Amino acid sequence: MDNSKVQEILEKQVLNVVKAVEDKIDEEISALDRLDLDDIEVLRERRLQQMKKMAEKRSRWIALGHGEYSEIHNEKEFFSIVKASERVVCHFYRENWPCKVMDKHLSILANQHIETRFVKINAEKSLYLAEKLKIVVLPTLALIKNAKVDDYVVGFDELGGTDEFSTEELEERLAKSQVIVYEGEPSLNASKSKGKTKSVRQSSYSSDSE
Repeated sequence: MDNSKVQEILEKQVLNVVKAVEDKIDEEISALDRLDLDDIEVLRERRLQQMKKMAEKRSRWIALGHGEYSEIHNEKEFFSIVKASERVVCHFYRENWPCKVMDKHLSILANQHIETRFVKINAEKSLYLAEKLKIVVLPTLALIKNAKVDDYVVGFDELGGTDEFSTEELEERLAKSQVIVYEGEPSLNASKSKGKTKSVRQSSYSSDSE
């Protein structure tokens, strides 16, 4: 196929997209034109109520410790947190490099996703809880919804098997389990990372070696 033919096809595709966008805009303008003052007032009131509810939610979340990445020190505190917050990401860690990498990304996400509580707990000092939740590989993220563990992110295997994964890749993985609200586009790095070789070794919390 010669260049002129390819160019012609591309131009047609672009025109089709532009036409679809214009039709959508025209449709929205027509809908607005049909609204009278009463309709606009109803929409305004509805929007104000939505904003008020969201402000109340944010205040409650902040009071519960959302918006920051904090450490919990015992199992009793863990159970209190998962009962109080609808969504919780709990990082079971030990003092090693892979867990520090996870800490870095979770600190960023805690600030970005105020709807979810982000915490970490030392697995070696919480053996009962780690055993109850079958935590073996560290780091492991327990993804908790409505006081129940719904899913796990174990090590870096689902993040390309490397410590060079991006915050966006972890964000997408958490969103997949619906433990955070995510409206972004899929990361290009997610597919690229599948071809990477492992650059770190995750550890078992029961092992003395790292």
